[in-house]
This record gives sequence, C-alpha cells and structure tokens, in this order.
Amino acid sequence: MAVSDPLWITAQGLPTLRRENKRKDFKKLADVIVQYQIAEIVVGYPLRLSGVEGVQSEKMQVFAGELRKHFKLPVHLWDERLTSSQAHRVLKEAEISIEKRSQAVDRMAAMLILQSWMEARDR
Repeated sequence: MAVSDPLWITAQGLPTLRRENKRKDFKKLADVIVQYQIAEIVVGYPLRLSGVEGVQSEKMQVFAGELRKHFKLPVHLWDERLTSSQAHRVLKEAEISIEKRSQAVDRMAAMLILQSWMEARDR
C-alpha cells in the first residue's frame, strides 16, 4: 500500500496488507482510510504485457467495485505492468540486500503505481 503526501506530489509506502478474509481486510483498509484521510483509492490493474485484459484484470475490476460499494470512495484502476520489476531494479540500485528487497518490493511497487497515477492525473 502507498499514500500520497497532502499536496499529491510524492507517494510514500505503507506496510503491505497481507490478506486474511474480506471482513478483516476491509477493517484494516478502513483504518488506513481514516488514519490517512484517504479521498480516493488507486488499485493496480494487472494487464498482460500486450496491454490486453486477462482473468486477473477481471478479478481486480470486481474488487474495485467492492471497494467503491463498501467505502463510498472513487476507485481508480491503474496499469501495474512492470512495476514489480521496476521495484526490484530500484531496490537493487539502492543496494538493498536480496532478503530485504523481497520484503520491500510490494511496498515499492505500490509507490510506483500511485506515483505514476498522480503524475498522469496532473497532466
């Protein structure tokens, strides 16, 4: 997970939410929404490298719909292609150990997705 600063300039990573069940997951998300005063949600949208939607894309569309219904907030799907490999590259360049890199890649990928969405929105 990641959140923006109040001016929507940079994305900061939050601890990864490890899924348990929908009730617990939505409770944890509700806590984050309140704590950080979240006004909009951006969800990574897993497209194939060709840009075509697949089974995982459809699952994320359903999940985004559930988030909209439950939290009554705008939910945006944003292309997440290559963010994990980009995150690995950034962490490697920062000379983060392989062990720590594997723990940080989800957080970094979330930051890259949010940062990309914010930059595209500002255009």
